[in-house]
Amino acid sequence: MSALLDVQKLEAFYGAGQVLHGIGLSIARGEQVALLGRNGMGKTTLLRSLMGLVADRRGQIILNGRDIMRAAPETIARAGVALVPEGRGVFGSLSVVENLVMAARPGIDGRKIWTLEKIYELFPRLHARRTNGGHQLSGGEQQMLTIGRALMTNPDLILIDEATEGLAPLVAKDIWRTLGVIRSEGVATVVVDKDFRSLSRIADRMVMLSKGTVVFDGTPAALAEKQDLLEQHLGV
Repeated sequence: MSALLDVQKLEAFYGAGQVLHGIGLSIARGEQVALLGRNGMGKTTLLRSLMGLVADRRGQIILNGRDIMRAAPETIARAGVALVPEGRGVFGSLSVVENLVMAARPGIDGRKIWTLEKIYELFPRLHARRTNGGHQLSGGEQQMLTIGRALMTNPDLILIDEATEGLAPLVAKDIWRTLGVIRSEGVATVVVDKDFRSLSRIADRMVMLSKGTVVFDGTPAALAEKQDLLEQHLGV
């Protein structure tokens, strides 16, 4: 797999407070990476930095061979990165179909793999609720809608923050299934979630953060053997 994203010595600041301390990260095309760590360790800040949403960031971020370190969020989105934020960000005044269609565009190579019909196939519940307003959806339906909306941009890389947080077990199971489908279509994914076991089943690689630094980067099998690391940084 060739490199899609290459991050070197990434630092991020909120005012005088430094959150990320020299992060190094590489994502291959089509690779699914789980981002682990306790609350407050820098996971969301890392995703937001990759999306250009943290104003004070330093280092190097290369996407598809292009330096996007100083790029605006909308430029990064057009370059093939999509974000599913924690809290979802559904437009409550718009219908399900309007939320989806407003984001629709071809990928950077002109491909249109993710269409409205494909999103409905992936999430039949959204088809059933397509005329309902975003504010009328359950938490699980909103998460499906947010993932669907991100896919409608036909991204090369999708960043998913807290994939199943607060969702019922059956809905969470559907989200994990969806991540498998996304991977099968060749879309690279970085997934943040607290469900270590589910992440271990779907991820090609596990990256663990502690206090804004990478303390582990390797396969799920390799991490499973490091029980002391799991207990120290995840409480698993």
